[in-house]
Amino acid sequence: MSVAVLGGGLDVVNFGCRLNIAEGEAVRAAATAAGARDTIIFNSCAVTDEAVRQARQAVRRALRERPEANVVVTGCAAELEGERFAALGARVVRNDAKGLTESYGAGAPVARSKSYSPALSGADHARAFLGVQTGCSHSCTFCATVIARGTARSANVDAVVESASLALARGQREIVLTGVDLASYGDDSGTTLAALIKALLALPIERLRLSSLDPNRIDDALFALLAGETRLMPHVHLSLQAGDDMVLTRMKRRHRRAEVVDLVARLKAARPEIAIGADLIAGFPTEDDAMFANSLALIDECDIVFGHIFPYSARAGTPAARMPQVGRTVARERAAILREANARRRHDWMDGLTGMRTNMLVERDGRSGHGENFAGLMLDADAMPGSIVPVRIGARDGDRLTAELAA
Repeated sequence: MSVAVLGGGLDVVNFGCRLNIAEGEAVRAAATAAGARDTIIFNSCAVTDEAVRQARQAVRRALRERPEANVVVTGCAAELEGERFAALGARVVRNDAKGLTESYGAGAPVARSKSYSPALSGADHARAFLGVQTGCSHSCTFCATVIARGTARSANVDAVVESASLALARGQREIVLTGVDLASYGDDSGTTLAALIKALLALPIERLRLSSLDPNRIDDALFALLAGETRLMPHVHLSLQAGDDMVLTRMKRRHRRAEVVDLVARLKAARPEIAIGADLIAGFPTEDDAMFANSLALIDECDIVFGHIFPYSARAGTPAARMPQVGRTVARERAAILREANARRRHDWMDGLTGMRTNMLVERDGRSGHGENFAGLMLDADAMPGSIVPVRIGARDGDRLTAELAA
């Protein structure tokens, strides 16, 4: 990510997930309240080695090109590799302290917070990203999230509703709920994600969308909402990671292949327009050709049209890093095969949408946006940014579909 275009005031650069995008606004507000000037804050990600490498590269470039600026690193990479960033000359702010004003003053607090406040993104997108949960209380062998963010903590329902109301008041008509382990929302406070969704739907929200869900945590109440609530968008992204039971066992995932295939079949039967997305890791330690073939076949069996696919990379301190590795070359080759298969599935799905009508949320450029099923759309004429308009879908153009305004 380039920092050459950044100005001389306060700049916040977000890496990684939607939760980081939402939390970046809290970072900006805290630093502004602290009176930070000529400061670049990198809100980093550590989901893979590549994500950490990109953060280090951006920090080095900022220090080189703006030596007079205060360079601050926070986020997951800062939590995992704080000493390396400090050695470069950056100030490190702990992940759980990045939304606190005092973190950008004379000293940064280091204690891990026992609570979580909702994080709402800015008004620069038509959609509002609303972080409602952080951390994870599971122990997947490949993941460093518990190290970087601690155990699962959820924002208070009333506080989430208040943040959603703010997004609606500033004209954002779609809200995306996000979290590190979103489906575990409420585990620490005696409530559930389904209960939170019902509380939010008491507001005049037109479109509510969910980020990645652990399939093991989709209970009957949440399934009923996904299947039958029209304001909850027909787009379900599942944290699958693999399609082979032995790999899932070694990952310490809590679902098995047949359970996921059944879940998707039930979702599709109840609401055929649902589009399925999934996280998949290629080249997990010990994965052989037959195990990989099971993950590859899952793309067609579960009709995965939005794949978040990446090669396994060992994270220091995790059990998987001590398992027999298949090697980066193999992992990258397998990731490429998965991406190619997913692209074919997605393009076939998109071609099948031609001629259909949908409602499109128009982004700030007045042309691009997403349908209800998250298909990327591009209008042939300008529309009001932030509006929801009926469109007729045209032909596929790469990974987008053309669309024209419909009466």
